[in-house]
Amino acid sequence: MTRFSNQTVIVTGGGGGIGGATCRRFAAEGAKVAVFDLNLSAAQAVAEGIVAQGGNAQAFACDIADRATVDAAVAATESALGPIDVLVNNAGWDVFLPFVKTVPAQWEKLIAINLVGALHMHHAVLPGMVARRSGRIVNVSSDAARVGSSGEAVYAACKGGLVALSKTLAREHARHGITVNVVCPGPTDTALFDGFKQGASNPEKLVEAFTRSIPLGRIGQPDDLPGAIAFFASADAGFVTGQVLSVSGGLTMNG
Repeated sequence: MTRFSNQTVIVTGGGGGIGGATCRRFAAEGAKVAVFDLNLSAAQAVAEGIVAQGGNAQAFACDIADRATVDAAVAATESALGPIDVLVNNAGWDVFLPFVKTVPAQWEKLIAINLVGALHMHHAVLPGMVARRSGRIVNVSSDAARVGSSGEAVYAACKGGLVALSKTLAREHARHGITVNVVCPGPTDTALFDGFKQGASNPEKLVEAFTRSIPLGRIGQPDDLPGAIAFFASADAGFVTGQVLSVSGGLTMNG
């Protein structure tokens, strides 16, 4: 499939599990992929792997919490790969503690990465999409935003804010030919989930409990997400905007 032939796609957090899998999916479908990550070496590893498979990808260091860094990375992407057709806001970070055991410094970092970082990316990329009257934005939120998650109060609040932001931007920019949709992963085997397990008194029991609660009977894998993300970014979803899709093995079911 070449649904994204010659399109330029930014994926934030592209050096991680879901981000890396998403970068590889877009590249396999013909996209020019900008792998954004705070960890440049991780981004470079993903980009080099794509190039080795015959794809087109470049790595860009980007701290999404720092607007100047975002602007520089977006400008560098446009210079190297062309105007941005698709933005996937995937980068995230969490700390796993009951809310009353967290401190304001942790809230500030959570908000800076999970909400303000997405605001920076939208604000940097949307003007070009508006000028071209086309674009796709896919925001990776979390089922924690839809149903809550013990030990993730501020993270869930940020991801809930991302859902609300997405719906509002979908309304504001539909007239410009831009769609904005949301994918909500459930428990997924990533570095973030490893951190969640480490915060538990019995990680094995936690994983077992999650697995039992998921109707499809397993923890999600990073490769479970790119199909949904790519769908929202594709022409197949040209009449879909402001929507939220859970990819959670049935753990959450919303109608």
